[in-house]
Order: sequence, then structure tokens, then C-alpha cells
Amino acid sequence: MMSQENQGDEKSDLSDEMESLVLDEPPPLSNGQSSPSSATAASPSPFMDRHTSPASSSASASQHFNSILEPPSYADAIFTSFDSSSCASNGHGAAAPEPESDAPAQFEFLKVWVSDPQKELDLSNSLVPGGNSYYTYLITTRTNMPEYGGDGSEFTVRRRFKDVVTLADRLAESYRGFFIPIRPDKSVVESQVMQIEQFVEQRRAALSRYLNKLAAHPAIKKSEELRVFLVVNGKLPLMRSVDVASRMLDGAVRLPRQLVGEAVDANEAAQPAKGGRDLLRMFRELKQSVVNDWGGVKPIVVEEDKEFLERKEKVVEFEQQLSNLSQQAELLVKAQQDMGETMGELGLAFVKLTKLETEGAMFESQTTRATDMKNVATAAVKSSRLYRELNSQTVKHLDKLHEYLGVMLAVNGAFSDRTSALLTVQTLSSDLVSLQSRIEKLEAAASKIFGGDRSRMRKIEELKETLKVSEEAKACAVNEYERIKENNRNELERLDRERHDDFMGMLKGFVLNQAGYAEKMANAWEKLAEETSGYAKDGS
Repeated sequence: MMSQENQGDEKSDLSDEMESLVLDEPPPLSNGQSSPSSATAASPSPFMDRHTSPASSSASASQHFNSILEPPSYADAIFTSFDSSSCASNGHGAAAPEPESDAPAQFEFLKVWVSDPQKELDLSNSLVPGGNSYYTYLITTRTNMPEYGGDGSEFTVRRRFKDVVTLADRLAESYRGFFIPIRPDKSVVESQVMQIEQFVEQRRAALSRYLNKLAAHPAIKKSEELRVFLVVNGKLPLMRSVDVASRMLDGAVRLPRQLVGEAVDANEAAQPAKGGRDLLRMFRELKQSVVNDWGGVKPIVVEEDKEFLERKEKVVEFEQQLSNLSQQAELLVKAQQDMGETMGELGLAFVKLTKLETEGAMFESQTTRATDMKNVATAAVKSSRLYRELNSQTVKHLDKLHEYLGVMLAVNGAFSDRTSALLTVQTLSSDLVSLQSRIEKLEAAASKIFGGDRSRMRKIEELKETLKVSEEAKACAVNEYERIKENNRNELERLDRERHDDFMGMLKGFVLNQAGYAEKMANAWEKLAEETSGYAKDGS
């Protein structure tokens, strides 16, 4: 145990010594370029969270690196075109958003900042004063959209995470078939394990990303739900979702009335039954689903859009390949980090050996050897720092893969809306066939009795009324299904366009960074090769 602690202390000392090592290079020219690492420090990434050590992401290390090494020769292409898109973080002490420039005013924009978390007491549900608490976040919005008041509009509201959940639920109900960005998880376990400050900051960053994704969606950014969330002060005026237990209880109360023939509401029938309010329809749709899968009988209404089915298969395959590529990207990040750390430790080992040779030097050959070892140490440490900066850029660009895994969740959710709507149409169609069959049987039985059977005639009239209402419900369900199909079609076209642009930007930034830093590392070792060329002459 003691040996492990000593090794840890020694490694920490070596890391500090590597950071303080001054390389014999002229300072870089002032060209107005920002630090490559500064762009990534503000945006946490799954790659960075998993593989980057505190030492490699420290601000002092980046500043020391930038004071010694100039950017690669590809800097103009990389750090201006790609890294400039990274905005500063709005953390606990985040400054107010900078005013928008005149250029973006020509286009429609909606930008959201989340900052200033504050702890507040929940006095409504707590039996003990101060027993429950929650955090609220300051949400600042700037836009020139006419839905928000036009050019120069700015709003500031305070919201808690529960309000974000309500917003997400309302959007899911109102925008079925759209690829709605997935909201951040509640993360109950993480809130108990992590330090509270770290958890709050992580949630703040996640909320900022989520709200800006909503603001970038062409349909949702114009929604009344999002506008109310961003603009209206005070308590959120959106209707909160009813919990599952309450919906199931409401459905259980309605079930007896439905069994004795309560009329179906046409508009309600077009909405998904899985919420629990309509238990009878849930059972019917479950039965219809089983019949579709195992009955061996083709449903009355089926998915006939062959183009959509083909694209759906391609989306499934894309998601599988994307997941595999994301895993390989994590391995690349880990390998680059390990290479940087190994290079740094090699350089420090040479530094210590150089110090030993210098202190005990009695001959000129020892001094020369010490100088050469110092040059090797300098090249190794420089390569280590370049690997670390390259890794931060790799994380930044390949994080787009993780982002698209989240998009795939939204795509699957939209496809589920379509499947649910189709199942509703199939169920109502089967109900209509069953009702028509019952009516025909009763009419045939009543016709055999002279003068008719009054009880059967009343039942026939009731069934005909139910048939009429069910036909209206099916018409509403078909309209909802067609609306979701159209939303799916438009969203797939949008996804193709955005995926092309996003992946081209990701690949270009990744390749340019790999090329630029590889050139810089090659220059460091080429310089060392020139300095040690005398050995080749001596050997010959």
C-alpha cells in the first residue's frame, strides 16, 4: 500500500516537473489565435470524461504549452474555421452574453444561455421547513424571430429541472413524428454520488445544450410551448404531465362505463393509448399487436410506404455502425492520451539522467552526451504536449459521433410514434369490422321474428350509433397517422442534409488536426535528428 502511494506521489512530482520544464524555443509570434484547448474546456465530452486525466486538462498546463510552442502550420484552417464555433462556457460565474453582431441579424436566430444556478427551498411539499430544496437556473434568450417579438428581443426567466421535464412532455405530445432532441436524464444516482457543485454544473451544461438543440429545430423553435418556457416569467403556465399511477387510476374508473357501451371520443382515439387513460383501448391494441405478430392474418391496414421501410432499415444499420465508430473513437482518444503520457515520462527520465551526467561530468564527452540527452528529453516532452493538445482537438471533433447517437434516440422515438399511430388505426379498423358483423347478425336474427324483436332493434340502433362514432374516431386516427408520416418524411430529409454538413465538418477538422500536429511532431524529431547527425559521421 505504501509503495503504491509512493509511486503515485512520484508520478505527480514527475508531471509537475514536466510542466515546469522550459524548452529551448523562441516564443510564438502573436497571431491572434486562441488556444486549441480553450475551445474544448467549456464543453464536456464523453471522450474527455472517460479518458482525460486532471493533469492533462489543467489550464496552467495549456497556458504553459502555448507560451512555448507555436500552433501548427495548419492553424489558420483549423483554429479559425472550426474551433471558433465553440462558445465560452456559462458557468456559475458566467458573464452576460455578448451582443449579437450585425451579420447574423440578416438571418433568423434563437440563442439560449443557461447560467447562475441557485438553491431554493420547496415550501409546498415539505412537512419540515427547509426539508426539500431544488436548484433553479437563469435562462437568457436572444432572438430576432417574429414569434418572440422580432429583432433585438431578449428575455430572462428562472426555471427548475421539473419545468424542463414538463416542456419535454408537452413537445412529445404536440410534435409526434418529429425528431425531438432528447432531454437530459434526471440522474438521481449521479446526484447522490457526485459532489453537489459538480452535479449542478453538469446539469447546467446539459440543459444549455438541450435548449439550444430545441432552439435549432426548425419546427420546435416556433412552437408555443418553447416560447412560453423561454419568455413567461414566474410559474411555468404549461400543463404538467399526470403521473402514470394517476392515469391508470383514471383509466380504471372509466373502464366499467366503456364496457357497457360508453361512446368513444374521436379526437381522444387519435392519441396514443399507452398513457393509461384508456385501458380498454390499451387491451384492444395489445390484442391487435399480438394478432399482427402471431395471428397469421394480414391486418386490414399495413405500412405500405416501401421507401420509408427501406430508409428505416438503413437508419438501423447506420446506428449500429455509428455505435461501433464511437467505440473506436474512444479507443483512439485513450491511445493518444497514453502515448502523450508515455512520451512525457520518457522525457522526464532523460531529464533526470541528464542532470546526473551534468553534475558528475569530468570529461568533455560526458558534457556532450548530457547535451544530447537533454535534446532528446526536449523532443519527447514537446511531443507529449503536442499529443495532449491533439487529443483535446480529437475529442472536440469526434464528439459529434456521441451527439448523433443521441439523435438516433430521437429518430427511434419518432418511428415509435408512427408505429403507435398505425396500431391505433388497425385496432379501430378491426373494431369497425366486428361492429358491422354484430349488426348484420342481429338484423338477420330480428328479421326471422314476425313484427321484429324490439330488444334486438334497440341493440342494433345502439351499435349503429357506436359504429358511427367509431368511424369518426378512425378518420381522426388516419389523419393523425398521415400527419406523423409527413413529419417523418420531412425530418428524414432534414437529417440527411444536416448529417452531411456535420460529418464533413467533423472529418475535415479531425484530418487537419491530425496532419497539423503530426507535422509539428515530425519537425521536433527532425530537428533532433539534425542535432545528432554527428553520431552518423562518427559511426562511419
